[in-house]
Amino acid sequence: MLALSLFLWAPFDAALSSAFVDARTFLGMERTGATTWTFEVTERVITPGNFLFGGCGLASGLVALEEASARPTIWATAQYLSYAPLGATVTVETDLAVIGGHVTQARATTYAEGREILTVNGAFGTGELSAATPWVTMPEVKPPEECPERIMPERFNRSIFNHLEARIALGRPFEQIDGTPGSPVSALWSRVPGHFDLSAATLAIFGDYVAGGLSQPLGFSTMGRSLDNTIRLVTLEPTEWVLTEIHMHALAGGFAQGTAYMWSQSGTLLATASQSIAARAWDPSAL
Repeated sequence: MLALSLFLWAPFDAALSSAFVDARTFLGMERTGATTWTFEVTERVITPGNFLFGGCGLASGLVALEEASARPTIWATAQYLSYAPLGATVTVETDLAVIGGHVTQARATTYAEGREILTVNGAFGTGELSAATPWVTMPEVKPPEECPERIMPERFNRSIFNHLEARIALGRPFEQIDGTPGSPVSALWSRVPGHFDLSAATLAIFGDYVAGGLSQPLGFSTMGRSLDNTIRLVTLEPTEWVLTEIHMHALAGGFAQGTAYMWSQSGTLLATASQSIAARAWDPSAL
């Protein structure tokens, strides 16, 4: 899925702030059978390239698999095979491959226009043993209300970026990406206005911001296609804003990789994410 490696922001949809929105409602998913769900690729879930945002693809698989298994997400990964364009009807089919006493191993296969576009594999369930705290700590950043909004050029409106609000906690804004290499670590505070039901699906959407961190160490804008998205859940704590702390690892042979830690406003580790990206220099004519 196309990922824009720009710290950008478009004015978000004020209508979303007027009522409670959960992930299933945000995606527009409907259950159509014992193992199938559908949704339409609308402006709310697309990239500026007019096709399904990768994080929304993973999120739709998690909504379906959590409902089918009646268990919470432990871990899941999406492999992206093709695109679902704006206006397409997407079908998600679930398969509970192994149902154990504590863990269900399952997959969701997603189709659009007669083509398989992505596959989600994951594990769902709960256990008992826990450590008192995680072994990583949240970076020291300003609270979201004190961080600048990420500004997006008008031509990138009419996409998912209109429906998410994001603020730059670490890293450079778009206008400061000037050819100078920077830090591989960046961070965004993000929220869906009016969306207070934190879920694995919500975090999967924010986890797709990893690709957006590539321009920070390079010093120039890039674009690319996500090959995969992976999310590992730690805990779900109510929080209005989620801090996505991005660490870019490397870029070689046209492929980049990175990870992210996702934190609540109180400093609780919610999940980790990772991603591989087929990257190239920014080319506006490709949109």
